[in-house]
Amino acid sequence: MRVAVTGATGTIGREVVRRLRERGDEVVVLSRDSAAARAKLGVDAFDWPRPEADPAPADALAGCDGVIHLAGSPIDQRWNDDGKRRIRESRELGTRHLVEGLRQADPRPKVLVSQSAEGYYPRGSERVREDSPPGTGFLSGVVQAWEAEALKAEELGMRVVLARSGVVLSREGGALAKMLTPFKLGVGGPVAGGEQPFPWIDVSDEAAALIFLLDTEAARGPVNVVAPEQHTNKTFTKVLGSVIKRPTVFPVPSLAIKMLFGEMGSTVTEGSNPDPSKLEQLGYTFNRPRLKDALRNQLA
Repeated sequence: MRVAVTGATGTIGREVVRRLRERGDEVVVLSRDSAAARAKLGVDAFDWPRPEADPAPADALAGCDGVIHLAGSPIDQRWNDDGKRRIRESRELGTRHLVEGLRQADPRPKVLVSQSAEGYYPRGSERVREDSPPGTGFLSGVVQAWEAEALKAEELGMRVVLARSGVVLSREGGALAKMLTPFKLGVGGPVAGGEQPFPWIDVSDEAAALIFLLDTEAARGPVNVVAPEQHTNKTFTKVLGSVIKRPTVFPVPSLAIKMLFGEMGSTVTEGSNPDPSKLEQLGYTFNRPRLKDALRNQLA
């Protein structure tokens, strides 16, 4: 296959590109800095310097079999006015302009796998499936707008998959990398009581699932991309401490998180509980279904 990837230089994108190349696919990257992406990934790259303002380059997309869309400003930044604007525009407008590029591409790819987030759902321990109603608040609103733009590719005759991902665990970046310092210093612990759900997935499964959804004709619409083993913040903390052999006896109060991160702290003090049954019923088999194995793999 010939596959276009956005957000390819990020933690998930690098793993997706590596796996696609390993199986013999031709990879095309759309990047704000094509020269840097080409040097880092060793694949063909096209400039898309302003995803929030300009359509994706149609010549990069033409002739591709599918697209994996991962680009977007990081969620884990302080949610001041500028941060919120960057987060929303990079996802809503970036996806809108990707679809504009797809509209102009000839021949057009047949499938778009657009990464989304479990932030779509209401916060709480209740198990949620793809047909559950959305939550409220800033992050849920962003995800709803983001997904709505991706679904417009269906009007072009494309199959569209919305991969609602949990916390992606990788030694190379993201949430796990940020957690390690306090835990290694022995001052890690559960956050805000620790009873909130912690939907997680190993980066190897995240990348493999995205490619599986690209390949699987029956995959359409939203799909929860989280590991089947359920954890709360407290049980995740306990497992992480056991893997790195550090105590986890220093609880972090919700007030401290709010003071440190502002409104973004709600992503830490609250959580949702997505059910990955649809992904499994489509035929996906997890590489790392158990948290302890995933953390050992990442932290070996």
